[in-house]
Amino acid sequence: MKSKPGSTKVWLVLAVGTMCLAFALSMSAQVKTETNTTSGPATKEITVEHGEVVLVNGNDLVVKMEDGSLRHFPNVPESAKVTVDGQQLGIHDLKPGMKLQRTIVLTTTPQTITTVQTVQGKVWHINPPNAVILTLEDGTNQQFKIPKGQKFMVDGQETDAWGLKKGMKVSATKIVEVPQTVVDQKRKLTGSMPPPPSPPPADAPILVAQAEPTPAPSASAPAELPKTGSLLPLIGLLGSLSLLSWFGLRVIRSIF
Repeated sequence: MKSKPGSTKVWLVLAVGTMCLAFALSMSAQVKTETNTTSGPATKEITVEHGEVVLVNGNDLVVKMEDGSLRHFPNVPESAKVTVDGQQLGIHDLKPGMKLQRTIVLTTTPQTITTVQTVQGKVWHINPPNAVILTLEDGTNQQFKIPKGQKFMVDGQETDAWGLKKGMKVSATKIVEVPQTVVDQKRKLTGSMPPPPSPPPADAPILVAQAEPTPAPSASAPAELPKTGSLLPLIGLLGSLSLLSWFGLRVIRSIF
């Protein structure tokens, strides 16, 4: 709550008929006090900030704002909550990539507090221009200070503290108006999860990496015999046999 400095209006009424007197009343059982507060039209100021969670480390939060700047929020309390998809999340539930929105509503209301104090009594002693002592209804005496330079109305005529006389029956009223400004601030924090990655286009082939199969061991082909033989020995052998056959036939014929 903030109070703006302003002039405080004080009116004191001392009456033999009607008399206005401004002075400070001390508290007493004979002094009646009433306080009233009036409010003027309120004004609202709404501020919306957007950011993206960059880092969450314990209770420390780093957010990237719309203008690209990084804002550090140290020691975020456990009671701080953000509404994400209808759920209340705490500082430890935030993840990088989450979008945050903070809405601040600042309401300013001008007010005037009016305090009215009244007292009735008889002038017992006057010490112009500083103070006056009144005899109250219960028979006790009470002193009231008179502000410097205060003017009074006595029977329709303006006078100062020097115009008061002992024995005058008076009724005093003190009215104090104090202007002030009441400021109310409300904050609302909402967020959203980062969007899922977009699927590939429908016409784009989807490549699936597969491990190459290990080829099965093939049956080993029979080894080819080395070509070490030749037809020449066979021809020679056949020739020798033919020669021996011919020689054998001649021997047989010569015998018979």
